[in-house]
Amino acid sequence: MDTASVTTPRTGRPFLDAVLDQPGAVLAFAHRGGAAHPDLLGLENTLAAFSHAYELGYRYLETDVHLSADGVLLAVHDAALDRVTGEAGSVADLSAAEAAQVLVGGREPVPTLGDLFDALPDARFNVDLKSDGAAAALVELITARRAHDRVLVGSFSPGRMREFRRLSAGLVATSATPPEVAAFVAVPRASYRNLPATVVGDFDALQLPRRRGPLPVVTAALVRRAHRAGRHVHVWTVDDPVEADELLALGVDGLMTDRTDLVRDLLVGRGRWLEAA
Repeated sequence: MDTASVTTPRTGRPFLDAVLDQPGAVLAFAHRGGAAHPDLLGLENTLAAFSHAYELGYRYLETDVHLSADGVLLAVHDAALDRVTGEAGSVADLSAAEAAQVLVGGREPVPTLGDLFDALPDARFNVDLKSDGAAAALVELITARRAHDRVLVGSFSPGRMREFRRLSAGLVATSATPPEVAAFVAVPRASYRNLPATVVGDFDALQLPRRRGPLPVVTAALVRRAHRAGRHVHVWTVDDPVEADELLALGVDGLMTDRTDLVRDLLVGRGRWLEAA
């Protein structure tokens, strides 16, 4: 496919439209801070990981949030701490102060999302809501930090996403939930226009795996359709430069990667790297 024929849409969201300031560039997201970078193994979703990605030039950082026992958003993927800390226990059972004493990879504390916002004030965050109650806490944090344009919110839970969109009053960019993705992908365009808003959703980006099992999800046709609808297409998790190159040829707008080194080198080499402002 000729990438010159692919036009990233203007969404009206500063979080996404920053890429239009550098024609041809795509958004590169450091997934969990770049969890598979050789220097960061075992340190996903830590300030050390996000700072490492930032030093590489990444200004788009992907993280997950769970709510602590005292209502603070913690940047951690799993509901339990076992995998990343070696300690048994649920995130929801810990206060933020207690979580700060638990070391990821034996080295780094579990950070709060507020910590990350403050430590990297010009970075933007793609936030995945992983627990009930996180939507309200995230709206409160975004409002307190005046960070509406610094955040794109996603969730596999339609209920959490509905709550976030309602509480944020449409002021924050969001990605499609799985049912919204399914409707967009599967329903013919003419029929899609007639679906109720409760099915279609009000999202700004499709964030997708390239494949679901053997079946392709991200195709040139899907990208064109999304662009006509004024929506971005971001693909996760892309660690292979060959695959990343193929996705660039399809016209995708963003890549989420655990291998921040390899994807950065590819994008720089292709002239597609979004330079930090």
